[in-house]
Amino acid sequence: MSRASEFGAFVAGRRLHLYRSAWLLCGDPHRAEDLVQETLTKLYLAWPRVSRADAIEAYVRRMLVNANIDESRRPWRRERPSDELPETPARAESVEEADELWAALRALPAGQRRIVVLRHYWGLSVEETAADLGVSAGTVKSQTSAALTSLRRILTPQPAAPTSAHQGDAR
Repeated sequence: MSRASEFGAFVAGRRLHLYRSAWLLCGDPHRAEDLVQETLTKLYLAWPRVSRADAIEAYVRRMLVNANIDESRRPWRRERPSDELPETPARAESVEEADELWAALRALPAGQRRIVVLRHYWGLSVEETAADLGVSAGTVKSQTSAALTSLRRILTPQPAAPTSAHQGDAR
């Protein structure tokens, strides 16, 4: 199998998953497409070396996370993410729940959002996430805990404020 056909087969099986991950990381469907394109371009250039590696998935995940970090450091990237969801929304019971979940995820700091995506979307262990991000396992645990606490707080319905039964009874 040629280099191009091996790479094409890999991309065909992973592109949608990479796009969803990029979208969860950056919050903008157009920027997510750019991140995937940048990642796949770099992967193609490194394919002769990478294709022989045991952990291609981890290598590509790390490339995607690094591309997101590099992109967010660029000063012209200070625009707000789009409120529009891509054509393939997150799995949720309803569109409203998907919107709420997306808004809550977007409210997290970028570092916590990266950890949530790697741990709960990619299904990585604490150790794998730590290795992918170049941080300690303790950092992953504490940031996961903080992120999940924030998500619970944001997503838990707040009780309605009590109203007075005698409103408008001014005599």
